[in-house]
Amino acid sequence: MPFESLGAFVGALRKAGELQVVTASVDPRLEVSEITDRVVKAGGPALLFSKVRGSNFRVLTNQFGTRRRMAMALDAPDLDAVGQRVRELIALAPPEASLFGKVRGALRLAPLANAIPRIVRGGSVQDVVVNEPDLTKLPVLTTWPLDAGPFITLPLVITKDPRTNRNNVGMYRMQVFGARETAMHWQRHKQGREHADAWGAKVPAAVAIGTDPALTYAATAPLPPLLDEFAFAGLLRGKPVELTHARTVDLVVPAEAEFVLEGYVDNDDVRVEGPFGDHTGVYSLADRYPTFHVTCITHRRDPIYAATVVGKPPMEDAWLGKATERIFLPLLQAMLPEVVDMNLPVEGGFHNLAIVSIRKSYPGQAKKVMNALWGLGHMMMLTRVLIVVDSDVDVQNTREVAWFVLNNLAPERDVVMMPGPVDDLDHGSYSVAYGVKIGVDATRKDASEGYTRQWPPDMIMDGATRELVTKRWREYGLERLEHALTPDAWSGQGPHRRP
Repeated sequence: MPFESLGAFVGALRKAGELQVVTASVDPRLEVSEITDRVVKAGGPALLFSKVRGSNFRVLTNQFGTRRRMAMALDAPDLDAVGQRVRELIALAPPEASLFGKVRGALRLAPLANAIPRIVRGGSVQDVVVNEPDLTKLPVLTTWPLDAGPFITLPLVITKDPRTNRNNVGMYRMQVFGARETAMHWQRHKQGREHADAWGAKVPAAVAIGTDPALTYAATAPLPPLLDEFAFAGLLRGKPVELTHARTVDLVVPAEAEFVLEGYVDNDDVRVEGPFGDHTGVYSLADRYPTFHVTCITHRRDPIYAATVVGKPPMEDAWLGKATERIFLPLLQAMLPEVVDMNLPVEGGFHNLAIVSIRKSYPGQAKKVMNALWGLGHMMMLTRVLIVVDSDVDVQNTREVAWFVLNNLAPERDVVMMPGPVDDLDHGSYSVAYGVKIGVDATRKDASEGYTRQWPPDMIMDGATRELVTKRWREYGLERLEHALTPDAWSGQGPHRRP
């Protein structure tokens, strides 16, 4: 069953042995971050800090910090199962003309109804209404020594387009300036920034902190403008998201959120924000961003403040990225049928590396796929390095990918340099948000692509010999090396080899 709230998810984590309650008193400045960083990198549990100095509220970190918990968050046995849900939705067709066809079609189309949020009156997020808000009472974390101050790191920033009334839920970090002001770090490529430009000086905004996990994930997903995050979360949950009207701004907010900050972003009140220790593993430098003014805070009676700590990978956000990889693969395949699989390696920090395998059937196809992926707007347009390999290469095995790329590459033929937009946080580019991206065509070549030699065959042992050696392994006196009984995946015979 989908989780109705963050509290319900925390309860499930506790029951599954995936939650550690920390009852010792901890400091929200650096200490919580250091604890969380060590636990994340050790593959440890979600952390619920019950005594955070300077605040009466509990803090949750690392809720998405393993592949298992990320799948739990989306109510699935594994992330590939979530991708399969999306694949089935893509395959939906209108009902057939016959009565039986209409009934069958209506049943198949029923999941789409979950995309329509349900508006309710009130909601637990408005159990407590604070009309004299003070952000300093929240346990906002300062995560790294050179951070400019405390940052809200897991906010769901809600805006709407004044021209269409279409909602957007984005995740943009927010540096706390004082009791009622924060920065709003929405970058130029983000939908929230587009809404802000359309509003002009003052932008109505609400910020939910601590929502059900599917909605929190949806706020990070690279959705096209026509699909809002509330609808996408409903599809992932298999149940509509419940929304309620905010108290002081004309917006809807998650009815079961832990906290909601209501107010407006003042585009004329631009202040210096940062530095901030980021998922790139370095500090993103100080820059100027508009200010969010808080007019009201609502929250549940015993709320949990949700936070994440970003830094050198692997961190919690790695698994949000892996969820995106699995969920959006079927969408890529619907547009590019030759795509077999995709890997966004954790070490790539989301935008720095994507590895894609394709079924190649004509010359130049890999470069065609590169251009198509870079042209997919928010989904792939900021990818700094894009590697394309043949269908028989397991992109999830980076050792295997490295071997094929390094053996197949002729830079003068296979490397594409493409100027264009890059992530604002990309400090390697020669100017902010604009730089050069690299595509690597590591597929095998033949005469149709100007390769005049014979491409050498891969070295793969025949199946009969491998089976014989496996059966006689103990006769060789090598039983202590049981791990050698499972062939290495990159050798071409492993269990992850793709057809």
